[in-house]
Amino acid sequence: MSEPKRKVIFSAMQVTGRLHLGNLEGALRNWVRLQDEYELYAGIVDLHSLTTGFEDTSELRDNIREAAIDYLAAGLDSEKMAIVVQSWVPAHAELHVLLSMITPVGWLERVPTYKEKREQLHIASPSYGLLGYPVLMAADILVYRAEVVPVGQDQVPHLELTREIARRFNHLYGETFPEPEALLTEFAVLPGLDGRKMSKSYGNCIHLSDSAEMVRE
Repeated sequence: MSEPKRKVIFSAMQVTGRLHLGNLEGALRNWVRLQDEYELYAGIVDLHSLTTGFEDTSELRDNIREAAIDYLAAGLDSEKMAIVVQSWVPAHAELHVLLSMITPVGWLERVPTYKEKREQLHIASPSYGLLGYPVLMAADILVYRAEVVPVGQDQVPHLELTREIARRFNHLYGETFPEPEALLTEFAVLPGLDGRKMSKSYGNCIHLSDSAEMVRE
């Protein structure tokens, strides 16, 4: 008898900088376990990195390479799952454009992390890329027809928006995409050095590639 088809799962991380302990505890360890239970696609979402870091892209290529190394070093097995570099798969951007046509601006403005990033990073004039971040995230998930998405609590509103977008697309054009379910991660938020969520954008990280001496400091 053939094995039952495994559910598709998609999860990803930005590469605005080197990966850190929050990435390891909040995502990577979980992915290593999930690769044996699901058809796993682990994304390196470099386009997302441009939403707040478009002025200087000089380190982006190196960050992509370092992220892939960290993924494998953490225990992801390319024989069991797929590592996806977002910009290398044109379907991500193509689906994002199509989904943006049916997504009301009001849906995007109510996403809590949009306001949070504007305030935390002191962005006076936000770009569409920042506002439309959840639409690109929806495209990342739906292009693989993912049925499950591991997320932290802070990402639940984004995933709910993905479900709404999928629901609207299906209503307009027929059943095309599943409405992905959230799989909450065990460690929703790991504090950074300043007490806020550990984030590459906030510069408050302990990086996976830091020396033992630096980590102790």
